[in-house]
Amino acid sequence: MDAPEPEQTPFAAVTAHTTKLQRQYQAILDQSTPYVTYRWIGTGVALLMFFLRIFFAQGWYIVAYALGIYLLNLFLAFLQPKFDPSNDALDNEMEDGSVGTLPTNRDEEFKPFIRRLPEFKFWYWATRAIGIAFLCTWFAIFDVPVFWPVLVMYWLILFVLTMRRQIQHMIKYRYVPFSVGKKSYAKDRS
Repeated sequence: MDAPEPEQTPFAAVTAHTTKLQRQYQAILDQSTPYVTYRWIGTGVALLMFFLRIFFAQGWYIVAYALGIYLLNLFLAFLQPKFDPSNDALDNEMEDGSVGTLPTNRDEEFKPFIRRLPEFKFWYWATRAIGIAFLCTWFAIFDVPVFWPVLVMYWLILFVLTMRRQIQHMIKYRYVPFSVGKKSYAKDRS
């Protein structure tokens, strides 16, 4: 004989349903992982739709500015190594007086470039932020009146200064976060 099933409370039913939805959502995200180009094209289209909404509505400049700052922050995390070489350099200087850089001969250890923010998470958080910002443009409470050229100039200055600092950091510690132009080794096909 089968034992009778205990009655589910409304809270347990909602929890079970949300867990099922979360698993389905995660499965869709997992399936989209190999399609890097298509994911970024979709994100670019969403960003274009957001900009068109801002342009035609002539408002929500604070939302656009906040999105720009957030995307810049994500991009910087994408460019930076997971383990900051400036911290490693300080540790190395304390130990033996040398500056930590990439290996220059066979005796030194090779440390591959690992991003602070992986590409998938960068795409996911950027796409999510664009969606939230687009949603915010449909509520009048977020339409704060500002003089938008000041925000654009401030964002451009912030972008130039932070990117200059990031590029100087990349040059000083000799790392390149992109694989374009790097030597690649093909598998032996014998």
